[in-house]
Amino acid sequence: MSVMIHASAIVDEGAVIGDDSRIWHFVHVSGGARIGCSVSLGQGVYVGNKVVIGDKCKVQNNVSVYDNVTLEEGVFCGPSMVFTNVYNPRSLIDRKSEYLATVIKKGATLGANCTIVCGITIGEFAFIGAGAVVNKNVAAFALMVGVPAKQIGWMSAHGDKLDLPVYGQGEAVCPSTGDRYVLKGMEIERIVE
Repeated sequence: MSVMIHASAIVDEGAVIGDDSRIWHFVHVSGGARIGCSVSLGQGVYVGNKVVIGDKCKVQNNVSVYDNVTLEEGVFCGPSMVFTNVYNPRSLIDRKSEYLATVIKKGATLGANCTIVCGITIGEFAFIGAGAVVNKNVAAFALMVGVPAKQIGWMSAHGDKLDLPVYGQGEAVCPSTGDRYVLKGMEIERIVE
């Protein structure tokens, strides 16, 4: 087992990087970062000190993962998507003590150029469309698009759109895996077949 670090990358002393991870061109990993196994950090990625990145995450080119962001296992961060960590930043006022925690749960997808406003949680296997601006918590398996982001449907853990209303009752089957999804109100339960 080994970690691949490109010669142009900077990994500060103290950073923890798990086996089989790949750190590509011009990446900067701060000393307090905790990065799991089999993680890929694309070109131009920045990882802050108070960041946790779980196993098998993929952070595409030009993404900055700032302090107080946690990515659980298998999160996908699309190219040039944006995290924030201060809700009301001002250059003339130090607000480092006001950083808000952002948690991206297992298997979620954050599409290219989307923005995740700090202080929220995005549920397991949620899918954030390209260019969306997310400013509130997102349910597990929710499909979110737009500015501000609104839920327009549900996605399976495999990444297929489910034939279910946004709200109400219903059942759907993932065409790729056969897993069943049961909708009750605004919550969905995955039943693995």
